[in-house]
Amino acid sequence: MAQTTRSQPRPTIHGSLFATDHRPHPKVNALLGITLVLGVVALATAGFHHLHLLTSWAGLIGVITGGVGQFISATTRERFGLIVGLGACALGLLLGMSHGGLFGGIGS
Repeated sequence: MAQTTRSQPRPTIHGSLFATDHRPHPKVNALLGITLVLGVVALATAGFHHLHLLTSWAGLIGVITGGVGQFISATTRERFGLIVGLGACALGLLLGMSHGGLFGGIGS
């Protein structure tokens, strides 16, 4: 019965806080970081009408990077962060589009 007193070593997570499968995912982590930063930028600038170009483009690029990240993500933690970033980017994109759009004011 000596085996009952031995403690099992805890598996260590190498690579990332978001890698619950014990493998590093540098590409998904980069996409996650980019999506979250663009989501913050899109939401922070969405309240200013004269920054609609920055808001719209940050939201659009964030939606694209978040979508690619969702497509290749491997763990639930990664997907959760990507969904938060995607929501922020989509909201910023929609508000930017309502204030003038991606090319508003250039042709007129």
